[in-house]
Amino acid sequence: MAETALQLDSRDNVLVALLPLTPGMEVRFGASSSPVTENIAAKHKMALVDLAPGDVIRMYGMVVGEVTQAIPRGGLVSTRNVRHRAEAYSATRQPVSFALPDPAGWADRTFMGYRRADGQVGTRNYWLVLPLVFCENRNVERLKEALDEELGYGSEANSYRQHVRRLLEQKRAGASSAPAKSSAAARVFPNVDGIRFLTHQGGCGGTRQDAQALCGLLAGYIHHPNVAGATVLSLGCQNAEVRMLMDELRARDPQMTKPVLVFDQQKSGRDSALMGSALDATFAALEQANTATRSAAPLSALTVGLKCGGSDGFSGISANPALGYLSDLLVQLGSKTLLSEFPELHGVEQELINRCVSDEVAQRFYDLMHAYSARAKAVHSGFDMNPSPGNIQDGLITDAIKSAGAARKGGVSPVRDVLDFPQYATTPGLNLLCTPGNDVECVTAQSGAGANLVLFTTGLGTPTGNPVTPVVKISTNSQLAERMGDIIDFDAGGIITGEATIAECAAQLLEFCMGVASGERLTKAEQLGQYDFIPWKRGVSL
Repeated sequence: MAETALQLDSRDNVLVALLPLTPGMEVRFGASSSPVTENIAAKHKMALVDLAPGDVIRMYGMVVGEVTQAIPRGGLVSTRNVRHRAEAYSATRQPVSFALPDPAGWADRTFMGYRRADGQVGTRNYWLVLPLVFCENRNVERLKEALDEELGYGSEANSYRQHVRRLLEQKRAGASSAPAKSSAAARVFPNVDGIRFLTHQGGCGGTRQDAQALCGLLAGYIHHPNVAGATVLSLGCQNAEVRMLMDELRARDPQMTKPVLVFDQQKSGRDSALMGSALDATFAALEQANTATRSAAPLSALTVGLKCGGSDGFSGISANPALGYLSDLLVQLGSKTLLSEFPELHGVEQELINRCVSDEVAQRFYDLMHAYSARAKAVHSGFDMNPSPGNIQDGLITDAIKSAGAARKGGVSPVRDVLDFPQYATTPGLNLLCTPGNDVECVTAQSGAGANLVLFTTGLGTPTGNPVTPVVKISTNSQLAERMGDIIDFDAGGIITGEATIAECAAQLLEFCMGVASGERLTKAEQLGQYDFIPWKRGVSL
């Protein structure tokens, strides 16, 4: 029989309802029990003792709220009687260690990936087309319309398709006397998984810091292991200069091992000259990118982003701990994992600081969190405003409750490095990457930091994807997996029902991810063509 409520830590003074609770019920937890005095929906919290105004609410053993109105034992904990509260923290570490899962069974496992000249291994093989400034978005879209249909990647068309068709006819004439078809029915370059076209609203008109951050992010995408090379369009006079992009790329790849084709509209003159040159050079580069093939690579070659969005009251109990267990396995094998969403780490700062491997790493996290919080307060906001209406409706009523569950994605491994946006991850182990909680801004940043796979938990459902990184969507409850099966890849709801342990679910998920990494499976976001890209401008985004 499934449990009806759960105490997450022996120090907690609330239970999480796993099923709807009604007055008169008696819920058991461990060797104890408690009566229910109010209707409490699944995912919400029930008081274990009488609570008075000023008392703190504890979950996961930590402070997650403050009582504002008396709550009787067995009563509902809600925004009506609780407000956000989190414990203070300092940069001083109190080193801790935790028992880690045994990774021996995965030590010799491999996935089939694309090995790059710089030593990275990709899970996909894409060509990028991107603008340095929003002025070039139209031309990027025109290139997309021209290339996608003719090369077998899409169904759109425009006048530049004729240009690509001529290139195809020349290629086919050299290989066969058969007449060329008017449109490619299959991929012309079968080893190129796709051409990804990025557009954005930056590059000029903002601060110089905005331009530098954008160039750093775009350099991260070009350097990304899932990318073979890039076509870059520049207007010529923007703040995000070609020189700036190349400096950022050189910082990530000193040998400049990938082809980067740059076209400047102001130097090209007429639009047709720019587009013709870009199409000719990109077509030739795609022929070279098509020579790449997959080969076996160790799991240490993976960089995995850990993300949650559309979270619910089960996120910190099922899917997020499963990701944490998976992360603990991977980092022991030499992989890199990225825990981000700094507004959703508010309340667990000291726990993460204590896990940092050095005082320097701890201080960097402390400084980034304080700076981020200060920016939010400067515009009369704050981390406490992070939970969305959907979060609150499904049990995440304070930011500290949300954060305590969100942090479970990072497992219990030591924090090896702390990165500021848009830095690139190079240190094996668990990394903290400063990003907003905003789903697309966060995943965009994780991909820019080198994540060649993103694991994304959700309790309410979200379609978020990425242009170059497969995003695996994991449901926290089975009802969501059934209701929104077109966007959910993996169901972790068995943890809630007692049908699976966290360790069993993590192992099943890792097997699934290896299939995705090897190109044997496409994620639902890939199948739907969900390629979201929003660069963070370092403003206040929660």
